[in-house]
Formats: sequence, C-alpha cells, structure tokens
Amino acid sequence: MAARVVTFHYTLKDKEGKVLDSSQGHDPMTYLEGSGQIIPGLENALKTAKTGDKQNVAVKAAEAYGEHDTSLVFEVPRSQFPPGEQIDVGMKFRAGAPDEPSPVFTVTHASDSHVKVDGNHPLAGQDLFFDVEVTDVRDATLEEIKHGHAHGPGGHHHH
Repeated sequence: MAARVVTFHYTLKDKEGKVLDSSQGHDPMTYLEGSGQIIPGLENALKTAKTGDKQNVAVKAAEAYGEHDTSLVFEVPRSQFPPGEQIDVGMKFRAGAPDEPSPVFTVTHASDSHVKVDGNHPLAGQDLFFDVEVTDVRDATLEEIKHGHAHGPGGHHHH
C-alpha cells in the first residue's frame, strides 16, 4: 500500500476526560504515514481512515509517549548550570551536544545546591484518548516520501 498523507482534527483527553490539546479552531494536523510524525498508537488507528471518518481512539501509554522512565529523573549539582542563571521549576532545556538528539529536560525542583530534572515527555506514562475527524486523505508524492514529511497546507513548505 502506498504511503498516504492524512489530515485530521483532533481533541486529546486524559483518562478523566480533561482536554489536554485540540486542533479545533486551528489548522488540522497533517502527517505522512510511516514518518514518525505522530504517536504510533494514533497512526495505527488511522491506517485505514478515509476522508470524513470520525473515530474515538484510545492509545495506551506504551504506544503514545512511552511509560514513565525513572532513569530520566535525577538530580544534578547546581554548579552544572551557568553561574547566576535563573533556574525555575518548569523550565525546559536540552543537554548534550547541539547536533545530537537529546530529550528535553524539565526542572521539577531547584535549590541552591541541586536541580532535579525529568527527561520524560510530559505525557509519558499516560493512556491518551483522541476524538478524531479525518478531513483529507491522499497518496503521498514521491517528493514527500523522499523528504519524509507532507508538503503543502498543514505540512512542511520548501522555499
């Protein structure tokens, strides 16, 4: 089966039904199948979707942002941060070489001597629930497949 470009509106909820994110009132999301642009559980549920389909999709944590990984939660000495830099709870940063992939770390506690950070995605460990309305499905172009993403409205634009 040829790769497809799928465009959809969504509302994301947690297990209590609280809305965490939504495309309603904004542009719909567009992705190229198989490119890793959306979480695996949602992509799998949309593999046979057609324009106009509406679905309620439950995605287990392992097929969303993964289980919570305790090895990504740790303390670092305050001295590892630049002197005088304001460190606030909720602050996000990347560690490691700029040209290498690295998780985004979130500061969860800060004292004069140590900073506790968490490298998990904020939704790691959570089952997620999507209300989805597919607005367009089309075959991907060879250029999109080569580039690894959708082009045009809702996708990536080359200049």
